[in-house]
Amino acid sequence: MTVKTLAAALGVSPATVSNAYNRPDQLSAALRERILAKAAELGYAGPDAAGRALRVGRSEAVGVLLTERLSYAFSDPFAVEFLSGLSEVVEQHGVSVLLMPLSLSEDEPDVRSVQRASIDALTILSLPADHPAGAVAKARGIRLVSTDLVSDPDGSWVAIDDERAGVLVGEHLTGLGHHDVAVVVDTNAPAGGEVVELDADVVTFVDYASRLRGLRQSLTGRVEVISAGHNALASGAAAARWLMHRPEPPTAIVGLSDVLALGALTALTDLGYAVPTDVSVCGFDDIAAAGQNDLTTVAQPIGERGRAVGRLLVDPEAAPRQVLLPIELVVRASTGPAPH
Repeated sequence: MTVKTLAAALGVSPATVSNAYNRPDQLSAALRERILAKAAELGYAGPDAAGRALRVGRSEAVGVLLTERLSYAFSDPFAVEFLSGLSEVVEQHGVSVLLMPLSLSEDEPDVRSVQRASIDALTILSLPADHPAGAVAKARGIRLVSTDLVSDPDGSWVAIDDERAGVLVGEHLTGLGHHDVAVVVDTNAPAGGEVVELDADVVTFVDYASRLRGLRQSLTGRVEVISAGHNALASGAAAARWLMHRPEPPTAIVGLSDVLALGALTALTDLGYAVPTDVSVCGFDDIAAAGQNDLTTVAQPIGERGRAVGRLLVDPEAAPRQVLLPIELVVRASTGPAPH
């Protein structure tokens, strides 16, 4: 059953049948009801979405490329708030959102999801602009909106100054006398697994790398980078336990996300350490749980960031195309003077 055979059965033009599905305001209610009733009777399910996208040159969908597993979009507080803001905008335009997890565990990046996706625009979270996924999207004519600062003067992005955020935390801890600081980062390993010490140059996620660079610029003394898995409370907790069982534990622990910092905070409490008397803890992003747990952090407008990305995704003419959002160091009860 096709548009043409349904039109012939009704004695109307194929365009009239198409309007019943795609432009109902062009038909009377009675005619549209007659067309839909005949379609149900004959088993016609409606116009093919892929075919329509080819005809009109639009998919009416935008993609979000995730650097974590798909479940992360529904469980991570930052991702939930960001995607909520993005969806709030795109749904007003009748546009769908396609979530596309990117496998980072293979030697060669898996970009098949970008090659196959039927989308008009794509945003990539925490990956460099020259990542192969971005190159594939550009080759296919898919508009890109980055969530990090991009040097291309014609690029579209909505970002914060992550390096400046790192400087704010580093200056805060230096002012409190901390000269032995451990930084907990996110890797692709299972959450809460084996703790590994890392060189700063192996941190590849753009936002984390920028935050770490800012920290190293503004901290004096020893700065140690470790990871116990991907961005999860269990990873922050495992990292804190490993650090505090050493003969010379750090005086401050910085999680490059609030989730990692909150995991560390929980583990320190369980181990009997007083925060911040024995050790200070800092995070980034200011998710809701940060305020609830008195975590010192760098706040950013997560929901507004998602909404701004959404506006650029659905409207290629929206301006400005390069948006730098404000950040603020929020000092709470988890940081204090370094212990002597």
